Amino acid sequence: MTTGVLVMAYGTPTTPDDVEAYYTRIRHGRAPTPELLKELSARYQDIGGTSPLAQRTAAQVTAIAAALEARALGDFDVRFGSKYEPPMIEDVAPGFAADGVTHVVGLVLAPHSSSMSTDQYMARAKESLGDSVAFTEIGAWWDAPGFLELIARRVTDALALVPAPRLATTEVIFSAHSLPQRILANGDTYPEQLRESAQGAARAAGITNWDLAWQSAGRTADPWIGPDILEVLRAKKAAGLTDIVSCPIGFVSDHLEVLFDIDVQAQALAKELGLNLVRTASLNDDADFIAVLADIVMAAA
Repeated sequence: MTTGVLVMAYGTPTTPDDVEAYYTRIRHGRAPTPELLKELSARYQDIGGTSPLAQRTAAQVTAIAAALEARALGDFDVRFGSKYEPPMIEDVAPGFAADGVTHVVGLVLAPHSSSMSTDQYMARAKESLGDSVAFTEIGAWWDAPGFLELIARRVTDALALVPAPRLATTEVIFSAHSLPQRILANGDTYPEQLRESAQGAARAAGITNWDLAWQSAGRTADPWIGPDILEVLRAKKAAGLTDIVSCPIGFVSDHLEVLFDIDVQAQALAKELGLNLVRTASLNDDADFIAVLADIVMAAA
């Protein structure tokens, strides 16, 4: 019997002309102001006009399907659904039932889970699949065998780019996407997951000089989880550090939150402060990473 696999991700504007519609969906039908739209469009221009997330995600989904096919010929039907950009979760999920699939595994391409992020993907998928399909949710998977070792390897590679005499004044900053602080009132464990995953990656890399930061906070009246990575960079410079290795452990591919928020915005501040900032390489469709995801799906199925 074939098991469906619904791989889910946030989505991104396909072309510069799609930015307004995309952010209108994110803002639940409220179009961004002309000023905000101009700023958002400028960010995409700073990374080449569009985000590579769509291509990166497509490559990951294709690779997951190939890895599962190699392990269990014909046992898995892998499809992709996006939260905010076609193909949408709600449009893809019903196709499983229509094609006679009775069990679907849901995997979000984000290692940490939260009530305001991955849980929303799962709720939308479950509702769209309908009662005739059994749905298995894969929650946080940052602790899956092999994942933190992949992160540690990238941290080690980035540290190798720092001149040896400055390693004593170098620190690794692990970061993830911030969320509104109100999630904490309901016991959301998202911040604890970040700390535990960072701690595990640091241990695997054999480092003791590391810290946490948050990034990419939304522009709302609500307070968001901090400290923001830009604040942290200022504090590290004041503390006498010379070099920072930025490891955005909460993201699994190159996209706006990595290429702009780290490579453009944080990098510009680091240069202004006199800090040398090196970012770890993204996972993208690295074969070892895909193998970890395939293992996760196999275990859930």
